[in-house]
Amino acid sequence: MSQPKRAPGGFPVVGVVGGGQLARMMQSPAVGLGIQLSVLAESELAAAALVVPSSPVGEHTDLDTVLAFARQCDVVTFDHEHVPQEVLEALEANGVAIHPTRSALRFAQDKLAMRERLSGLDIACPRWQRARTAAEVTAFGDEVGWPIIAKTPRGGYDGKGVTVARSADDLAEWLALVGQPGALEDGLLLEEKVAFTRELAVLIARSPSGQAAAWPVVETVQTDGICTEVLAPAPHLDPTLASVATAAALRIAGELDVTGVLAVEMFEVRAEDGSPAYVVNELAMRPHNSGHWSIDGAVTGQFEQHLRAVLDLPLGDPRPRSPWTVMANVLGGDYEELYPAYRHIMARDPGAKVHVYGKGVRPGRKIGHVNVSSTDLVDARERARHAADYLRGVITE
Repeated sequence: MSQPKRAPGGFPVVGVVGGGQLARMMQSPAVGLGIQLSVLAESELAAAALVVPSSPVGEHTDLDTVLAFARQCDVVTFDHEHVPQEVLEALEANGVAIHPTRSALRFAQDKLAMRERLSGLDIACPRWQRARTAAEVTAFGDEVGWPIIAKTPRGGYDGKGVTVARSADDLAEWLALVGQPGALEDGLLLEEKVAFTRELAVLIARSPSGQAAAWPVVETVQTDGICTEVLAPAPHLDPTLASVATAAALRIAGELDVTGVLAVEMFEVRAEDGSPAYVVNELAMRPHNSGHWSIDGAVTGQFEQHLRAVLDLPLGDPRPRSPWTVMANVLGGDYEELYPAYRHIMARDPGAKVHVYGKGVRPGRKIGHVNVSSTDLVDARERARHAADYLRGVITE
């Protein structure tokens, strides 16, 4: 495997396993920090391979390939959480510095392990249970009330691997796979269907030396299980809830020994006394969709902060640059040629920051996002939505 070029002055090389848009968006801050990126990409046309000069092609599941890649880097991090535990174990056994570590990543890869660990820490979670049989599904649904949420413990993302069940019969296909190698090997994760007022996310960065920084709590808007919009900061958020939610995310990062960026996705709920509260929904140990607003809206964006964290550099200032920043995801639509629409948006709204991922257009696929900052939330939201819809082809004026 070819060696990445090293910059003069002793600056390190950060290896990223996976060539998706998250790896791609690390390239610009890497340039600013004076470090080199090397990406193990799925193909020569992967999103990151189009912009990172050192992008050898290989599979993240192939141990020899990943080890050969890692030997050329000073530290290794990840574009996604799907690297097998046996590969991570081999990396650490060979003295490779990986961030986050194998022990931490387990809680992002396995939702059952995550629920067990968070419950043991008394972090607020939905009521949940592991189920291997129809009888266990029925008993849980009868206890917490139907319908319930069922999840595959491994491999789910963007609404995949999650379903609403109104009876055990709805889960018959999944139950038939329990015990077989794969996402359902250890059973299903069942959760109560939470009555929430909105979805929130807390983004944390933590370095190996234990320094941590938090961005403002944001509101995430989901459509058909996919995040379509992020409002930063979350409007009208109770200050006490913001403080408690941030403290919980920082505690999770510390207790799980997370290094790099951690996204803690939450539901805002009402406590028994009517006060605002939270329950944790998911964890992601990497830069996250809920933090894309920070590229343009914070003093230090999540991708720069992630690189700082995995290199154990002092963390940057996470404070927002503007009262409001809205991120609107661009999902693939009917138009494959984005460049004409891209030019139109730049002319119509010079303040809109359009980020495209170099990915082929496919209906429902995340192909980019738009950030708009403003002193007025309504203005930022309208402008970001318009730009995203125009790129998708939903509107043409």
